[in-house]
Amino acid sequence: MPWYLYLALKQLFPTGRRFPFFTAISVLSVALGVALLVVVLGVMGGFGYQIRRMIVDTEGEIQIKARGLVADSRSVVKRVEAVPGVAGASPYAAGILMVQYQNKPAFPQMRGLDMASVERVVPLGKFVTAGSLDALDDDSVILSEGLAESLGVPIGGTLEIYTPLMLARKDLEVILPHSVRVVGVLRIGHQQLDSSTVYCTLRLAQDLYGLARDVHGLNVRLKPGANEDEVAARINAVLPPNIRAFSWMDSFADFLWILQLEKNMMMFVLLFVVLVAAFLTMSLLLVLVLKKTREIGLLGALGASRRQIALCFCLQGVGVGVVGTAAGLALGFTVLHFRNDLVHAITRLTGGQELLARFYQFSELPEHTEPRDLLVIVVAALVLSTLAGIIPAVMAGRLKPVEALRSE
Repeated sequence: MPWYLYLALKQLFPTGRRFPFFTAISVLSVALGVALLVVVLGVMGGFGYQIRRMIVDTEGEIQIKARGLVADSRSVVKRVEAVPGVAGASPYAAGILMVQYQNKPAFPQMRGLDMASVERVVPLGKFVTAGSLDALDDDSVILSEGLAESLGVPIGGTLEIYTPLMLARKDLEVILPHSVRVVGVLRIGHQQLDSSTVYCTLRLAQDLYGLARDVHGLNVRLKPGANEDEVAARINAVLPPNIRAFSWMDSFADFLWILQLEKNMMMFVLLFVVLVAAFLTMSLLLVLVLKKTREIGLLGALGASRRQIALCFCLQGVGVGVVGTAAGLALGFTVLHFRNDLVHAITRLTGGQELLARFYQFSELPEHTEPRDLLVIVVAALVLSTLAGIIPAVMAGRLKPVEALRSE
């Protein structure tokens, strides 16, 4: 081991003495900055991961849409399901309705489902919290949990549905509202979907919107391991020019871009915490250089080169970065492991546990840490800590042995 590395380690972690204040403060500041980055990016990544998984669970990996309506959906489904990598396809109709229960109105989104194929693409059955998806027919609907609560409608209750065709009725033509039974309540875990959505059969949705046998689009589920973009290109090759297939990442590109932007901005802002820790390390190293001026002069007098003296102090910055980063990673992952216990404790103290579950639809705080984020955190912490040791190292290397030995 080179003497300057040995001396740097001894100054940071001396044996037989109390832990140095300089080392404790420097390592703690870097560790807290790294831990904060790990926790925040892990939680942000968890929200993004949960939302992405929710999109795929409720929409499939590929969406097929037309410039207008998709006619002859059965033929399109056969073409799509014949494409390699496709596990299933299901047509849908979507729109806005007015519903009323005991003179209490609401304006939810409608989702018309093809009951013969929907389970091959969207596993809605696992999201049903009351009632049954098998009971859904042309005279019944399933409501999202938030909509059922806001209307106060029970399972078996009767809703009146007012179709947009009423606005386009001809003279002397009266279109009466549809009366349907509520046969289930569904909770997906997304606030917007759970707050105001009506699920009905495709045939009922087509009647409500006057679509005849046309649909608004198709959702496609892929086989495990299939690439969304490659399969979408194969599907487009067998579809008519006015109908196109989009991967879920293309369909929700703007939303995913906003999520990634928020995450990147959080990382950029929190990197300043590590930067502040690096400045603290640099200032403490500068104080250490001034305190050990005579020792530096003695090393020069014994034959140490300026480069070796500079390395001795620069390596102290590297040592602080390595130990602080390791401690920060350990602390960060420990907090992430007990994150739900901490959140539940805070919400119990503040009385906001029910509000958290009601408005944000998360009974547990999600977490997902990407290897790329960890790499950025580790590299940034080590680079900044190393840079923090360069200026004190240069100052120590420039000291002349004679002048340093005369220092009081």
